[in-house]
Amino acid sequence: MDLAYKLLFTALLIVAAAIDWTQAAAMVSGTVFCDQCKDGQRSLFDYPLQGVKFTITCADDNGQVTMSREETTNMFGNYVMRFDGTPDLSNCHAQVSGSEQGSNDCIATAGPAQKLRLMFRMFDIEIYSVDSLLSEPAQPMLFCPRSANPVPAPVVTPTRPSGPTAPTGSPPPFRLPPLPRFPPLPPLPPLPPLPLSEASACSHQYWTMPEYKCYWRVLNPESKVALIFGLFAARIYGTDMTLWEGLQGRGDPYKTLLREGTTALLNSYNSIQFPYSSISVVTHMNWALMGSTRGVLINALRFIRANSGSGRVTCKLTPCK
Repeated sequence: MDLAYKLLFTALLIVAAAIDWTQAAAMVSGTVFCDQCKDGQRSLFDYPLQGVKFTITCADDNGQVTMSREETTNMFGNYVMRFDGTPDLSNCHAQVSGSEQGSNDCIATAGPAQKLRLMFRMFDIEIYSVDSLLSEPAQPMLFCPRSANPVPAPVVTPTRPSGPTAPTGSPPPFRLPPLPRFPPLPPLPPLPPLPLSEASACSHQYWTMPEYKCYWRVLNPESKVALIFGLFAARIYGTDMTLWEGLQGRGDPYKTLLREGTTALLNSYNSIQFPYSSISVVTHMNWALMGSTRGVLINALRFIRANSGSGRVTCKLTPCK
């Protein structure tokens, strides 16, 4: 048997195993944003909300509620909800319902409900997407742009009071005394380094080197995998594994996925031109962990390709001083 037949036979085994291991499930994912300007749509001033409760409600043709579930967004403002089996979610809506953190000022008003949209269906696996859910503060922020058609202020015509006529002629000009000279200002301190604006993609080996630890800007090496990637990661990797330990994973599809997913998350925070955003990395990780081993391998390979720059982008990190 030559190499081509061996590869074909191996591929058939993987597909058969994936079909056998797949369990029927429906997954819903989305993100909750703070609509700071109360304009009812996503804008430059909006940001993801952590610890916000949202509810998915399903109703029948008569409007009677048949199912309702509530979950909370993670630290990136996104969520993934799993339904066992293949329920009909075509008549379901998602909406913000409250906050887990009482001090959050952006939970005064919930935005409109959004309908679930079927994005993918295969092997009894259904994936639904939800347009961005919005939550609004009590009042729009001061920095928000004003309305394009503001109400004009009323025009008041001043009336001249009756009385003796003022003397004609211009008054003498008023001159301010000269201001004293102030000492020169001290030089401004150097600005902190900004995130890389050029394309950069670094493999996991770079992120484990001590000379590049200063680029861990947003994430901490000791942060827990369960806290960063959510509930499904906690079920697979436990609650004690750190991101630094995840970068050492080898020899197992799930360990490889965690290593490359953590690397992709670091790259997304250090280059705005990286193919995956931080929210996208977490979402793809959860989709993979809720699926089969075949899905884990596919997502791990996609992360590896992105972290290697796809043969076009190199790593732009420079040693820390």
